[in-house]
Amino acid sequence: MEFFLDDWPIGQIEDGRAALLPAVLPSARRDGGVMRWRPGSDDPGERSAQIQDAALALHRLGHIHGWRSERYRCEMPVADPCLAFGEELFTLERSAFRFFGLMSRAVHVNGLLADGRVWCGRRSTLKAIDPGRLDSLAAGGLGAGEDLLDCARRELFEEAGVPAALAAGLVSRGAVRTRRMELEGWHDEVLHVYDLALPADFAPANQDGEVSEFLLLSPGQLQARLGEMTADAAAALQLSKLM
Repeated sequence: MEFFLDDWPIGQIEDGRAALLPAVLPSARRDGGVMRWRPGSDDPGERSAQIQDAALALHRLGHIHGWRSERYRCEMPVADPCLAFGEELFTLERSAFRFFGLMSRAVHVNGLLADGRVWCGRRSTLKAIDPGRLDSLAAGGLGAGEDLLDCARRELFEEAGVPAALAAGLVSRGAVRTRRMELEGWHDEVLHVYDLALPADFAPANQDGEVSEFLLLSPGQLQARLGEMTADAAAALQLSKLM
């Protein structure tokens, strides 16, 4: 069902998860066929405190997993979030976004060689989301208050060891919105996609333990291994017309 903040539709939540909300977020109630949260405040900080406390309670009860102690920004709905950002409504622990079905944002960077081959990273088997699957050279969620390019540069260094001088060559390819059901709830994310030309002698080196290996793949190999990729990495490649 749709999840509303006052009169703004901000998410999608399953019936079973919606039934848990009144006990941890008393200002959220079923309203006809929707779940409506009326926090009683227009202040983003007060809203953030209410829903963060509810998410923490759900985590302690075992309903939200992979707590990261990092926050994402929930935005007021806009006509096309791939073209514009909405006003901040509140911030919330990133691992709770799927539970409430809230829209988040992420960056994906395709690392390209002049001969058309593309660097992909294989996610660590210890990752809570999509363990062991092929991913973009670097990718990560946009934290609350973070700039898109700063996020892309940070992820490039943490995941692939790309120095700042090389990361300066990032080229935006636009954005695409991906939505699907996952075990943790409704996934709704806008992917801001960048291409980065890399020299032939550059070898990615993971810095944060989140990537188990890197593969350099031709367009044909990318297509053949599509089933190994995360859905979001595939969407980023398609937006850049690399497969």
